[in-house]
Amino acid sequence: MLTIIFAILISFFTVFSLTPSMKKFLERARIVGIDHQKIERPKLATSAGVLVISGVLLGGFFFIGVNTFLIHSPINLTYMLAAYCSIIIITFIGFLDDLNITKRPKKNKGIEDFRIGLKQWQKPLLTLPAAIPLMAIMAGTSVMNLPLIGAIDFGIIYPLLLIPIAVVVVSNVTNMLAGTNGLEAGLGFVSMFFLGLYTFMLGRMEASIIAFTLSFSLLAFLKWNWYPAKFLPGDSLTYLIGASFVSIIIIGNIEKFGIIIFTPWVIEALLKLRSKFTARSLGDLQADGTLSPPYKKIYSLTHVVMKIKPMKEWKITAILISFEIIICTAAFFFI
Repeated sequence: MLTIIFAILISFFTVFSLTPSMKKFLERARIVGIDHQKIERPKLATSAGVLVISGVLLGGFFFIGVNTFLIHSPINLTYMLAAYCSIIIITFIGFLDDLNITKRPKKNKGIEDFRIGLKQWQKPLLTLPAAIPLMAIMAGTSVMNLPLIGAIDFGIIYPLLLIPIAVVVVSNVTNMLAGTNGLEAGLGFVSMFFLGLYTFMLGRMEASIIAFTLSFSLLAFLKWNWYPAKFLPGDSLTYLIGASFVSIIIIGNIEKFGIIIFTPWVIEALLKLRSKFTARSLGDLQADGTLSPPYKKIYSLTHVVMKIKPMKEWKITAILISFEIIICTAAFFFI
């Protein structure tokens, strides 16, 4: 327990201390995005995944070092290192997406931005190889406990088919519910905290340490990402969260719990499917600073909140984070 606490502290303070210098570096490199839901539309540093993953890795490697050379507790290093490989690969794909910028803003989903991003078909194709480390070590177990169905033994189909599908789908779907200040990091903090707590209670320390270190790395980043944001997450952060989510579920063998707390992203994917993935989550900024839904139909969970009434950006984020807290709490106590 003490080792986990120290690993969490290392992760938190690594991100907390590195954020100002990383922000300046990205701005000088012109890796920036436009914060569209502000009247002044500021240009802010983006691609926080390269920052947050430093906290995740330093905290995780500290935990591995202490367990390897000092206390010799029984942890599966193969599982942990394979998960880190998958997470790093997918975070790098997100970073490539963030690097796809132009000198002048261009139209992207109806709004102007410097970040044009990879094409839709390229993202699943590029994230597919990230499943290989988890497939190669036969991570997880072929017997899965699914909501409403129960236990099913998928046999060899699990590593050869289900793991790559899960890696591609979860990492890309996590990228859809985004846009308002603090939303990606806030949802990630809550989901990772509950994943860490749940796997810790089950004694699956490999999954728990990844979840906890990412959770508190995201908490440190929230200081700069909460409304009004000074640092945007970018696709590298959403992909990092998605890659960590699926890796934790697989090596922790907690598919049922993971699927339930992934509910907001599942709903978001279904809503985006209605628009053939062309709709944006951002709202239309009003003169009083509130946001209203940009379409008559609902294509995002952010639109659901805006339909209640036009409200400030931070309130939309707070409502959606509260929704995830309710789902995670219910899943934790009832599964």
